[in-house]
Formats: sequence, structure tokens, C-alpha cells
Amino acid sequence: MAEVVKTGAPGDTGRRPRTPAADTPVLVVDDLVVEHRNDRTGEVFRAVDRVSLRIEAGESVAVVGESGSGKTTLAMAATGLGPRGAGQIRLLGHPLHATSRSQLRRLRPDVQVVFQDPHGSLDPRQSVRSGLRELRSLQPERTSWIGDADLLGRVRLAPDLLDRYPHQLSGGQAQRVCIARALLMRPRLIVADEPTSGVDVSVQADVLALLRQIRATTGAALLMISHDLAVVRSVCDSVHVMYRGRVVEAGPCETVFGTPEHDYTRELLAAMPGARWRSRR
Repeated sequence: MAEVVKTGAPGDTGRRPRTPAADTPVLVVDDLVVEHRNDRTGEVFRAVDRVSLRIEAGESVAVVGESGSGKTTLAMAATGLGPRGAGQIRLLGHPLHATSRSQLRRLRPDVQVVFQDPHGSLDPRQSVRSGLRELRSLQPERTSWIGDADLLGRVRLAPDLLDRYPHQLSGGQAQRVCIARALLMRPRLIVADEPTSGVDVSVQADVLALLRQIRATTGAALLMISHDLAVVRSVCDSVHVMYRGRVVEAGPCETVFGTPEHDYTRELLAAMPGARWRSRR
């Protein structure tokens, strides 16, 4: 079993789930295992192997690793959007293993996901305005705090985009619309799955600045999934480095990136464009 290097501080009743206390962690994952079975061969692949992490209210945590490392599988399982196996998950104070589907649906507004492909996240048949109207109809009390034009202003988009359809938006505009939709729900946790990979380099900085602003102004916690260490370093407080389904290093970003202890972390850092870090060995 690979050693994890830690380089820093640490039935349905029909009733609505209780609101967690302000000091309750928004997400606690303990020894999570997720396995996938090949239906043709019967072979079992362990995508997430005994992973643990904790996100406090208002905290920004990253999970990084190359494609296939298990980071997205971890995020989807931890938020109830994907399969999960052994281990314990507490989402907003609720144990997922004891939370019914109807209860989980009631928790959904508090956990919003910004996916990698912004155009794939939007209904091509709906204008931006129509999409927001649909969300408001589903959660009228939760979404009445702001108008459509002001909401777009929060994500630095002009009001005239309200009547555009997804195919009429650039990648950066579409991603900001997705962020606006998440912001409308006033969530306690935002999961951003490779939020800048679908936009060009010139737009990435704006998207990251927007995520930092939302976190600062709303107090929402952020779980960032990324292969880009530069993105993570600019937004997050701490980082978990995943390799082949396991967390091999975890700690504050400054510590992990400044004095990495695991060879895989060193390889990721060395692969960064313009990287100046060199191994001490």
C-alpha cells in the first residue's frame, strides 16, 4: 500500500433535512473506495482507493492529478452524483449511506457543480433567460434574492446575453453562465470540475478571478478538480494529489508546491510550463 505523504495541517421520513450548523464541515470523506466492473470481462478496477478529505465551511480545497487518477470519480461520489462503495461520506452533515434519494434531492441546491464542458451543461433549446426561469420555478424562495440582469453582472456578463442560446456563447461566456446558475442557488459548496479547461488561456484568469470573488463574497466552500497546478495554486487553500486512485500527498498549497515530498508531485510540478522547481535529490 502506497504511503500518503501529509505535508501540512490537517430511511426517508419525508421531512426536509435539517440545516447544518455553521461550524459543520461541508464535506467529510473517510476511506472512500469506488470500484468499476467491466461487464464484458468481469474485471474490477479500483478508481478511488481509500481516500479521505475534509472541507470546512468557506474553505477551498483542490484535488489534482493526471487524467485517470480518480479525481473526478472522487468528487462525483462525494457529492452523491456518482457511485460509491466502501467508506463514509458526510455531505453538509448528512451521512450519504443513510440519505434517501428524496432527501438528497433536497440537499442539491446547497451543492452546485460547474462541469468541464460548459456548452454540454446547458440545454441547447433554452436561452439563458429561459434556463434561469426554470431554476427559479423549481426553487422560488431560494432564487428570489437577485434579478437576472444583476446575476449576470455578478459574473461579468452583459444583460443582452440573457436572450442568447448556448451556441451563441463563447466558451468563456458559457462557463460564466454556468457559474451564474450555480451562484443563483446560494450554495454552501461549489464543485468546479476542470472549470478552465473548456476555455482559452486568455479567459482562464477571468474565470479563476470570478471563483475567488464568489468564494470571498458568499462564503461558499470550493472543491476544485484539476490537472493544472497553476490553476489550483491561484485559487485553493490546500491540495490533495491523486495518483492511480490514491492520495499520495496532501497539505496547504504553499507547502505542497514549495517543498513537495512525493515523486509524483515533483513530476507534476516539473511539467508545469515555465516551472522553475527542481528536485533536491
